[in-house]
Amino acid sequence: MKFSLERRREVKPWHLIGVPLLSVIFGTLVGGLFLEATGHNAILVFKTMSQTSYTTLYGIGDTLTAATPLIFTALAALVAFRVNLYSIGAEGQLFVGGIFASGVGIAVGTSSSALAIPAVLIAGVLGGIVWMTLPALFRAWFGTSEIITTLMFNFVALFLMRYLIYGASTYWRDPTSTNFPQGKKLDQNAWLPRFGTQSVHWGLVLALVTTVGIWFLLRKTRFGYQMKVLGDAPNAARYSGVPVKRMTFTVLIISGGLAGLAGASEVAGRAHALDPNGLAIGLGYAGIIVATLARLNPFGAVIIAIGFGGLQNSASALQSLGTDSVPSAIATTLQGLILLLALAGELFVRYRLKISKKVEVSA
Repeated sequence: MKFSLERRREVKPWHLIGVPLLSVIFGTLVGGLFLEATGHNAILVFKTMSQTSYTTLYGIGDTLTAATPLIFTALAALVAFRVNLYSIGAEGQLFVGGIFASGVGIAVGTSSSALAIPAVLIAGVLGGIVWMTLPALFRAWFGTSEIITTLMFNFVALFLMRYLIYGASTYWRDPTSTNFPQGKKLDQNAWLPRFGTQSVHWGLVLALVTTVGIWFLLRKTRFGYQMKVLGDAPNAARYSGVPVKRMTFTVLIISGGLAGLAGASEVAGRAHALDPNGLAIGLGYAGIIVATLARLNPFGAVIIAIGFGGLQNSASALQSLGTDSVPSAIATTLQGLILLLALAGELFVRYRLKISKKVEVSA
């Protein structure tokens, strides 16, 4: 028998829904086998994951809080990916957005309470834009790979953020934290309000509003139409008069600003300080996965981000199951396994598995 992949002549609606759903189910089953093989009760683990993330008020709140930065980074990725610009820089832009936002949040004081939150958010956007400017310029006018430049800038941003807190007594570092360096707290006027006693903050509302804004930009504006033409047929876009270089630069700048907004949201809504350990958890890279699973659809990205946020939220709960507790490494591997198989299933949306028998011809 011979196995091969054959491109589908037509992608039907049920392919777009059914294949990813089956992929997640299959990934969950494989994850269950992995748990059983490592000596853990798979049913108990999955029950704990669902209860922790989706069945209690606090669990849902923590899941939405974890999903908030993922929505921003997913939007940052999908905007760039729609025009075949594969920016990997959301991670670094998030860091620099957090640096800018925390710097402004520390400085605002009580004299400008009404403007504190807008100033912090704008600073985060500017931070992301600043960190994307050079890669965008090099890509638009010199053709330099945005994958390489943005990835390199991620490491520089990470080391810069760590230096500001752990490396020296800087403006961002709390001078009272000597043995265990920590970031200086933002002025309380710069904190994003929370919903009652929940961990959910207004960054979620901002993320949802931004999602609608990006959808409108992509679907209802001339700029969005030009993006579609540039992504689908770059040569046709050039011949039709689309300013390709300017479009490339602008799209990457928008992407950087969205990622910087994720950093501002985390700083002002969650940590209330520049916290390298809290920001450097792969939110930018996870946003790429979310955008890919959502097929670059803004509203789909929100749904996938909430699911991904639930996986992140449940990881800590798996380590507190008593005798059945799951080590963090296994919990992380389980998450990765489910996501990997879900991504692999995307292949079967466009292709189908063809099985054919070998025919032997006798002489």
